[in-house]
Amino acid sequence: MDYPIVKSVTVEQLQKLHYDRIGSEYESHYGDACSGQYREQFINEPMFEGIDLRGLEVLEAMCGSGQTTEFLLSKGARVTGLDISTDEIDSFQRRWPGSDAKCGSILSSGFASDSFDCVAVVGGLHHLHPHLSEAMREIHRILKPGGRLCFAEPHQGSILDRVRAFWYKHDHLFASNEASIDLESLKQEFSAAFSFDKEEFLGNLAYLLVLNSMIFRIPLKLKRWYTPVLLSSEALINRLQRKWSACFVVSQWKKLEPPRTES
Repeated sequence: MDYPIVKSVTVEQLQKLHYDRIGSEYESHYGDACSGQYREQFINEPMFEGIDLRGLEVLEAMCGSGQTTEFLLSKGARVTGLDISTDEIDSFQRRWPGSDAKCGSILSSGFASDSFDCVAVVGGLHHLHPHLSEAMREIHRILKPGGRLCFAEPHQGSILDRVRAFWYKHDHLFASNEASIDLESLKQEFSAAFSFDKEEFLGNLAYLLVLNSMIFRIPLKLKRWYTPVLLSSEALINRLQRKWSACFVVSQWKKLEPPRTES
């Protein structure tokens, strides 16, 4: 099932300008060793759990400098990066010269249909409102039948979501269109296009104070001191997490095979 693609210049330009403005600070906080430890243990491992990535064609969509690409390459995947920001794509190419990269939009990527075995998105989908559905349709188009969409995103329905929504509106580090994703509505909308193979709710203090240290204006030198303790506590807390208590959701969606037609 292919869907029509709709472009949105407004959203694309908003995000490009936003990340060009905060890119240096963003990279220093989200690209440091402490954040890398968090992503490895609590995002990458659960997000790709059960998938043999060896030899797969994987698109890291809204890739930035390719913070997920390192993990994918270590598992033997062939990675392509896609980002709307020329600065971020330049950074991606410098960091991962052996991988392909394209400056473009996930709303209309320009890739051929059925191009990728997997599309990975970490913290990018919630930047696309009100055009998230168009992005999902484009992802569906470029995935091979049976291919997987793997993503990690802040979700609606948690205690922290109301705090997050207020913060989004009053902090200049967030673009005006950012909002958590309505996972249940998305699943209902795309129930004929994907099977929903995994859904895990994660994230607590380490998500907030280690991965998102930029948002809380925590100095990087201080972050190094408390990270080991918070990572250990996060592993314990995540065993008890539920949708209402978690900061984000990790999901694996599988593109359904097209229905067979009898000859």
